[in-house]
Amino acid sequence: MARLYQADLPGYYRSCNMGILSFMKDAGEKLFGAVSTTAKAAPAGAAPPVDVAALNKTAGDAIAAYIRTQGLNADNLQVSFDGASHTVTVSGQAADQATKEKILVAAGNVQHVDKVDDQLTVPTPTPVSQFHTVASGDNLWKIADKYYGNGAKNDVIFEANKPMLKSPDKIYPGQVLRIPALA
Repeated sequence: MARLYQADLPGYYRSCNMGILSFMKDAGEKLFGAVSTTAKAAPAGAAPPVDVAALNKTAGDAIAAYIRTQGLNADNLQVSFDGASHTVTVSGQAADQATKEKILVAAGNVQHVDKVDDQLTVPTPTPVSQFHTVASGDNLWKIADKYYGNGAKNDVIFEANKPMLKSPDKIYPGQVLRIPALA
């Protein structure tokens, strides 16, 4: 499995050997409200305390449903969310590396998610893609030029991020994109 973490340069992600991928928790799909584990003293007669475990389960279920609506799946796909650390844990077996990476990116590009703990496996591992965090002013042409030396290769990035990307013109700051190696 690959450990993916934020490098020292903004907008870059590099790979290593374990399973964490970092995201911007304030960007992404709005699937649920803020999940907080901060306990506050309730005044007498106030509503009962919040069931944090239930909120985390609801959030994990919403992320799993979102992944499936993207047409992505894995055998025994399990998705859990920890609101205290803003971390999604994803496990199961994806059919291939591209599907695995798309599942991870879909899970991470959800508002309030800061990290994805990659526990997914693939039957035949292949090289891990690079990941790019979209910055203000980025477009797929600029990103392709940066990684491939040719902006006209932007369609490779668009195709690698379907079905999460519906249009090459609809990317947003903070979104993480897969940047596969050119064949």
